[in-house]
Amino acid sequence: MIRFFDVIFAFTGLLVLSPLLFVLIILGYYDTGSPIFRQLRMGKKKKLFYLVKFRSMYLRTPSVATHLASASNITPIGKFLRKSKIDELPQLWNVLIGDMSLVGPRPNLFNQVELIEERDARGVYSVRPGITGLAQINKIDMSTPKFLAVIDAQMINEFNIIIYFKYIILTIFGKGFGDRINKR
Repeated sequence: MIRFFDVIFAFTGLLVLSPLLFVLIILGYYDTGSPIFRQLRMGKKKKLFYLVKFRSMYLRTPSVATHLASASNITPIGKFLRKSKIDELPQLWNVLIGDMSLVGPRPNLFNQVELIEERDARGVYSVRPGITGLAQINKIDMSTPKFLAVIDAQMINEFNIIIYFKYIILTIFGKGFGDRINKR
């Protein structure tokens, strides 16, 4: 049932938001020359996939977990994209093709060893990763791997259709934030 809603919402979102997405792609070309960012992430059953986002950092920025990246790497347009969470909209494509769900644990990088071990021990990789979830609406990011894995497991154990809609609504209305960035 969740997959049905994921497909309907992702398709509708991409269709309705296509004019905005087009404008953001054009702005992205002016900002960095490459508006779409693809990064290898770990999904359900630890299967690797390419997560897509609007680029918010300069092209030569090292591919590390966001909390390890420097704020000086964020572009002027990227600051707005991150603050508004609009940089996440292309992930509706990841939802549509089945790599992600709207709600689930955020997909980690393949080299975040401590987080992978903590999540593996708690069965977090048994579900599709999501755009939003319990950790995101409570401002918990990947800088605290064990705590994040505990919260992810809690969300999975308590998950139902009501929670699915609750997390989507809370995210749309601004609860939570994106991953923390180093202030340096």
